[in-house]
Amino acid sequence: MSVIKGSRLTLNRRLLVFVVLAIALFFVFSGYGGKRAQALPDDAYEQLQIFANVLAIVQKNYVEPVTTKQLVQGAISGMLSSLDPHSAYLTPDLYKDLQVETRGTFGGLGLEITIKDGVLTVVSPIEDTPAYRAGIKAGDQIIKINDNFTKDMSLTEAVKQMRGPKGTTVRLTIHREGVPQLFTVTLTRDIIRIQSVKFKTLKNGIGDIRITSFQENTDENVHEALEKLAKADGGKIKGLILDLRDNPGGLLNQAVRVAGEFLNGGLVVYTEGRTESQQQKYFAQSHPNFYAFPMVVLVNSGSASASEIVAGALQDHRRAVIVGTQTFGKGSVQTILPLDDRSALRLTTARYYTPNGRSIQAVGITPDVIVEEPQPTVAMATIPGAVEEHPVIREKDLPHHFTNGEKEEPSSDHPPNNAEPPRGAQPGPGSKAPKGSGQLEAKAGAGAKERDLQLERAIAILEHWESEGKPILAKAAPMPGETQAKR
Repeated sequence: MSVIKGSRLTLNRRLLVFVVLAIALFFVFSGYGGKRAQALPDDAYEQLQIFANVLAIVQKNYVEPVTTKQLVQGAISGMLSSLDPHSAYLTPDLYKDLQVETRGTFGGLGLEITIKDGVLTVVSPIEDTPAYRAGIKAGDQIIKINDNFTKDMSLTEAVKQMRGPKGTTVRLTIHREGVPQLFTVTLTRDIIRIQSVKFKTLKNGIGDIRITSFQENTDENVHEALEKLAKADGGKIKGLILDLRDNPGGLLNQAVRVAGEFLNGGLVVYTEGRTESQQQKYFAQSHPNFYAFPMVVLVNSGSASASEIVAGALQDHRRAVIVGTQTFGKGSVQTILPLDDRSALRLTTARYYTPNGRSIQAVGITPDVIVEEPQPTVAMATIPGAVEEHPVIREKDLPHHFTNGEKEEPSSDHPPNNAEPPRGAQPGPGSKAPKGSGQLEAKAGAGAKERDLQLERAIAILEHWESEGKPILAKAAPMPGETQAKR
């Protein structure tokens, strides 16, 4: 390490003036400074002086030439990423990609990713995409993208490297829990058209609606699905399963509208932040001739954000039985703040709360009926290796996450005491199938299909709604202001 000796480097005064003026103007004209932007605190000028000094030193002494734009953008990215896992600086290209993505179409691989312990980690693959078809799994760590190591790589840079024109290829080097060696998967980019809503009719006339993400027009697609399911069942839905598993979230307004499809008015969610504009309440509209058909919502550790808003609202209103495992626990709202150069800030500006006043930040939604997902086995892996345990990542596992300040965060690794054994599941929840066990051998059989124990349990509840579904809802906590007698 080289140390620059001699007298203290003189501050580049023009650079300092530029930095201070630029930041002051941002607060004045962005609308987020208000009266407070009339003057910066003295300590702010001191810190800006240090920043300008570092900028000048780096530009003069770094081993290769770097532009002011590079350094400032890097500083902004670092500033935002140090706040929480979801705040970020979006370059003009990334901001454009975000706008395209919310409309449901973009070129890429189809992965929902996050950063855990400085390593790029898969939250979940998106259905019917190159990543999904290649067998990429939740919890997989992406060690390299092509020849670039992802250690300490920002999310925005990782997204940039994985997206690209249809037909081009990208190599991902993967580390999977329980697999002793790294392996490489070559994926061909495709146009990712996210069909956010899929539906079908199951046995006994039970409807099944799966929402993979909350994007523009998701509410309209759900409404259309409900109409078609009702029409196919003589005008009324006998029972419905709303599948939100591995749904990473999306647009807040879409979550409110989707929840409103199943509620006859009432509060869906409210937000609280530091500014008055972030103190918001969102309500469902009343429906004429509303019919509260029996309903089950499926969730798991990949159900996040907007998914948790819907599940939490339906649970608090005792409209549906929630089945599955603890959700991700992302209870924060991100606001997109466009900047003049067509870049933008994605900034966490508020926490959201369920109608009963629950903050699920770093906690998640606890299902009414807990049914653990089957542990992965060798036969379920796409490569040889003993996959003994499926890694689970939740909000509370991410660096710089903030807590809800209300309750202790439950463990992701152990189900609470109210967990019930999934029907027909061997072995029971939380236990592992020993190597060479009958369960492993059965799954390895030709044509063996993994059972969806959570879906099976949801169907059973709907088939026995009077004896199972209603009693579960009756045990739910009352809404604020509602007495025990009214339950």
